[in-house]
Amino acid sequence: MALFKHKAIETVEEAHRRAKKILPKDVYTALMAGSDSGATMKGNLAAFEEIGLIPRVGVELPSKPDMKTNFMGQPIDLPVVIAPAAAQAMHPDAELGVARAARQAGTAITLSNFASMPFEDVAQANDNAFAHVYLSGDRDTIAGRVERFRKAGAKGLIFTLDVSGGRIANQPRDWGSPVYPDGLGLAAMIRYSPMALGNPLWFMRYLRRGCIPGLDAPNMSKADGIVPTLVGGLYEWMATPVPTWDDVAWLRELWGGPFMVKGILTPDDARRAVDAGATAIGVSNHGGNNLDTTPSPLRFLPGVVQAVGNQVEVTFDSGIRRGADVVKALALGAQSVMIGRPWFYGLAADGERGVYEVLESFRISIERTLVGLGKSSINDLSADDLVIPPGYFLNLTTSRGAGIVRGDAAAA
Repeated sequence: MALFKHKAIETVEEAHRRAKKILPKDVYTALMAGSDSGATMKGNLAAFEEIGLIPRVGVELPSKPDMKTNFMGQPIDLPVVIAPAAAQAMHPDAELGVARAARQAGTAITLSNFASMPFEDVAQANDNAFAHVYLSGDRDTIAGRVERFRKAGAKGLIFTLDVSGGRIANQPRDWGSPVYPDGLGLAAMIRYSPMALGNPLWFMRYLRRGCIPGLDAPNMSKADGIVPTLVGGLYEWMATPVPTWDDVAWLRELWGGPFMVKGILTPDDARRAVDAGATAIGVSNHGGNNLDTTPSPLRFLPGVVQAVGNQVEVTFDSGIRRGADVVKALALGAQSVMIGRPWFYGLAADGERGVYEVLESFRISIERTLVGLGKSSINDLSADDLVIPPGYFLNLTTSRGAGIVRGDAAAA
């Protein structure tokens, strides 16, 4: 239960403002930081504003537009899915609250390798739960984790390919990166006590639950069952070689079920993912937390969709903040979108209820946008509903140096 009552969150930006007021500075900085200067993160948001919508009037519409779609083969009522991201110090509800909120909203949750709650508990809270892995540790270790997720009832497996271990995991941010403590011993508690004193609402939430912010990574456990700390899990990941397409094919064969390769931008890489056995592709630049100055994945989306045709499902993330953004991504060929920072904002603002209200804000905003476009269903959307500036789309023609061709979607 919330410590105080407030009116429902109506927009992602409102959730963001509330989160900023509640969270300690270090926690908020970690949430908002993008790679290096943050240029990619800012570009992700700006890319949506460059595309306009074409309203249609005088159209007979149903009382409620149809928003049903599939995510990795599973039906969902809302085309907005919880992206895999690690919530270590937002709210004691943590990923369990996120899972329950997603279930109530009729959508799925994908759980990060570095989440603070065990996958088994999250799958109990939402039966439309998907496991996420990085290439971390040796193959026997990874295979053990995959089998654990299978036994827990994971509906599918997501492999993030675009952020890779020690090569870039410790990249700096121009505004400074907070340091994660490796556990909360006496010295760490003394060091971080100003966070509790300076942010009493945030601290009291944990105090009332009799717990502390999660600093463990239970889904990174090995066969011995010992739960590593978040920092320990990060060290293992950083020591693992960068994944290759052979690793993708191996993991796909090991899993055997619905399998997404996430972090794809170019048509060539999309085709490689299909060849490696992917059943779904996540078009993404990791929310701006990978290679800085990478353009928004929205600029690459039509090229990827055209490259894979109907062979696999395509989902999209990075920069989604409102229903109109969702509609634009769907109109350009995605079947669903994933959100990261927006659900963090909702969780920080008001736990499980805050996440649900953020998801509902997307539902209301999507409905309003569909009505404005004269559409009765998200399945009726197309690029004809958009105003797209010349030269907006970027499509790599080959992986062997042909370079970037600027043009419309047909040039992919």
